[in-house]
Amino acid sequence: MTGNGEMKENKELLERVKELLPSDCGVVDVEFEGPDIAVYVKNVSKVYNDENVIKNISATIKKRIIVRADSSSLTNEEEALKKIVAIIPPDAGINEERIRFEKDFSQVYIEAMKPGLVIGKGGSTLIRIINETGWVPKVLRTPTMNSDVISGVRNLLFRESEFRKKFLRTTGAKINRVVVKSEWLKATGLGGFREVGRSCLLLETNHSKILIDCGISPEPGIRGLDANTGNGDQNKAFPYLDSANITINDIDAVILTHAHMDHMGFIPYLYKFGYQGPVYCTPPSRDLAALLLYDYVKLVQKTGGTPLYGEKDIKSMLMHMITRDYGEVTNVTEEIKLTYHNAGHILGSGIVHLHVGEGLYNIVHTGDMKYGYTRLFDQADTRYPRIDALFLESTYGGARDITRDRGQMEIELMDAIKRTVDNGGKVLIPLFAVGRSQELSLVMENYTANNPNYKMDVPIFLDGMILEASAIHTAYPEYMKMSLRKRILNNNSPFESEIFEVAKGERSEILEKGPAVVLASGGMLNGGASLEYFKAMAEDPKNMIVFVGFNAASSLGRRVQNGLPEVALPNEEGKLEPIKINMQVKTMEGFSGHSDRNQLMHFVEKLKPMPKKIFTMHGEESKCDDLARSLNNRFRMETRSPMNLDSMRFR
Repeated sequence: MTGNGEMKENKELLERVKELLPSDCGVVDVEFEGPDIAVYVKNVSKVYNDENVIKNISATIKKRIIVRADSSSLTNEEEALKKIVAIIPPDAGINEERIRFEKDFSQVYIEAMKPGLVIGKGGSTLIRIINETGWVPKVLRTPTMNSDVISGVRNLLFRESEFRKKFLRTTGAKINRVVVKSEWLKATGLGGFREVGRSCLLLETNHSKILIDCGISPEPGIRGLDANTGNGDQNKAFPYLDSANITINDIDAVILTHAHMDHMGFIPYLYKFGYQGPVYCTPPSRDLAALLLYDYVKLVQKTGGTPLYGEKDIKSMLMHMITRDYGEVTNVTEEIKLTYHNAGHILGSGIVHLHVGEGLYNIVHTGDMKYGYTRLFDQADTRYPRIDALFLESTYGGARDITRDRGQMEIELMDAIKRTVDNGGKVLIPLFAVGRSQELSLVMENYTANNPNYKMDVPIFLDGMILEASAIHTAYPEYMKMSLRKRILNNNSPFESEIFEVAKGERSEILEKGPAVVLASGGMLNGGASLEYFKAMAEDPKNMIVFVGFNAASSLGRRVQNGLPEVALPNEEGKLEPIKINMQVKTMEGFSGHSDRNQLMHFVEKLKPMPKKIFTMHGEESKCDDLARSLNNRFRMETRSPMNLDSMRFR
């Protein structure tokens, strides 16, 4: 129940917004909408014709303001569509069928190949649309490649706009509760501490409980519930939510750092059992989460298991997601502010900065991050307003986890590929569909296009989820390096280079065509396209498999890396069949989306300001411990390598 004091203070805030708006805009309603404040007016052009109005109000009340036209002042949809099509330049690449009017929010979705032309210089085209129709445009980029996931997510959110409005109102009311100052703050590791997988951190105050990530283990055999017993390996698979002395309804918000299963694979399970709160993430993370979660359900079902949740639960999660770009400050509870910063790991990955209370405490949580060179992203941000405690990933935090020069590694990779195909062999590169697939695609495209020594008259096949993941990348070029962004905006996406062929038909037929390079999803060989290719290629010593990313300790990929001579895998009839591993095995870790030991140390060294405490996480036990000791020795600050279920009180 909302107390009278809270109602009064909230009403005063909304009244303050009314006072700051132009007197002749005709305010009809002001309401909380999730972490934002939505204002409905009769004359919306009076607000948008002065670009400083919304900026000044947001700066004054320290909340994002969204101004929309009251439904009574909107042009009817048929007439508005004609005007919008006439206003937008023809070469913007719009499709009239993708212009949709969302009545619940008084806004119009406009999908375009060139959103900049829809926006216009200084927003001039948008303002003209607002002035002539009353509808406030929401401009979306059309991916340069077909994406069923993006279409599906956008259609879902459009269909469920009425539900979304109610949800945002409810969330807004909770965020804007008035509470007394918190007396304490603590964090509890529920997964991902001294291990890789099921990442989850519970952050609590007197009045707030939030989760940062909520994933499942990447280890084989625990992707779902066992088909025979109905149980997975409960000790390793999922976060320790049942040990946190909280119920699902106690959770105020979930903050997602990025869309990998070990960070978000358990979130739909929360909705299956009644969670109705928000999940905060960047826009690309939402779409990539949909891709990987739907694939998880299909994969578990295909292998005879029972998924933890169904498509209905994934859709529920998507409808409760609130997206934020890098740099946007957002209240996730009445006392905790969230800001995402570039993590450099995968598309949309974010380092989480949390400001708790009025200067009570500041926490930075890296999620997975890369402080080093990649072809896809700028390296992780190192500047923050304040850092009292840093939670630092330690995947490659061991003393020996030093990668060699990236440029040299690229040359060695291309040399090995060229040598193998010239000798009549085939090359398999198993990849995570999101991140490493696009990174390796850029490497292959760059060398084969620009260096005559590496031109190969053999097909380079893409198989599995790689194409869909790459399509999602083309919808968010602003999250990638400037050089790559320009190429995509100029319809010269490297992910659609003519050097690549989409694998079609039976995989056995593809391999019968002779030497080839295969980039296939399924980075640890635990399933997916890469495992099928591995079965067919493993016994031929002319062939080669190249690992370029992390393999979990008990994954098939790690065992092959370590020299496994033979493995039993199910054949087409489902019976185990021994396969000798005669193919060449190479590991090239310089392509990882994680920082190596030196990069982790340099990241901490470059942080502005320096943290007062550091907690290592997301790494094998020895690596977390070693990195914590080394940071302590070098920087003379408090460091610790917590275990799962350890609690750290900050205030």
